[in-house]
Amino acid sequence: MNIAKLRADLELDEGISHVVYVDHLGLKTCGIGHLCLEGEPEYDMEVGTAISDDRVQILFERDLDMVRLDCLKLYPNFDSLPEDAKLIIANMMFNLGLPRLSGFKLMKAAVDAGDWEEAANQMESSKWYRQVINRAERLCNRMRLLAVPT
Repeated sequence: MNIAKLRADLELDEGISHVVYVDHLGLKTCGIGHLCLEGEPEYDMEVGTAISDDRVQILFERDLDMVRLDCLKLYPNFDSLPEDAKLIIANMMFNLGLPRLSGFKLMKAAVDAGDWEEAANQMESSKWYRQVINRAERLCNRMRLLAVPT
């Protein structure tokens, strides 16, 4: 999977912050949409505390490792999917996490069948789509492009 492309997509969708901040759910966050977890230094930092580029990278790599493992749990054939399908699913996994993305059962069935149009339709019919419409529209459009013969 093209990690540089995924990072660029996630920086667009999640933003990148070199300070600890409180997200729209009231949770401490930093870096590229990283939820500060108990036991991490950032968890105990005051909002507004700066973090380094190196720390942003470390947190992103940890999050990415978890996303990749979760993608493989949900899609055992993840590595054999088309590149853009992997990027789309990884983006959604980063945003939703395994428990919530696992609930997209009809999308999963469509991906498993290689029915990219139906996968996009299922993405569009979700609560997630209405919550993150700009991100979701971009990802749905990219999913639909997989159905176009090259």
